[in-house]
Amino acid sequence: MATVKLINLAKTIRSKNAGTDKITFDIIFREKENYELVKKSGVLTPETICKLYAISPERIADFVEFDPAYAIKFTIYRRRPSGSPGDSDVFGCQQYAPLLDIEVPVD
Repeated sequence: MATVKLINLAKTIRSKNAGTDKITFDIIFREKENYELVKKSGVLTPETICKLYAISPERIADFVEFDPAYAIKFTIYRRRPSGSPGDSDVFGCQQYAPLLDIEVPVD
């Protein structure tokens, strides 16, 4: 089966701070067809996020397929609040790289 990378289907893939204790990731699609293809494929799920970022399911605060904007958004809890003593946060802004390698099956 042929595949295409998520980065080639999405208009925007980004991460951003969501307060001191969370980070949000947005995958936004220009075309509805690409958005529906990714949703239907099942390659981007809370389970996928856990594997990609080596986190437990409890660390996912939100996972939303937002149909009006053709977007998939998820928020994860940081290991410790940003800026705290000993902060070793690897989920700072621009930590979307693992998402770029997701392969989406196409017919």
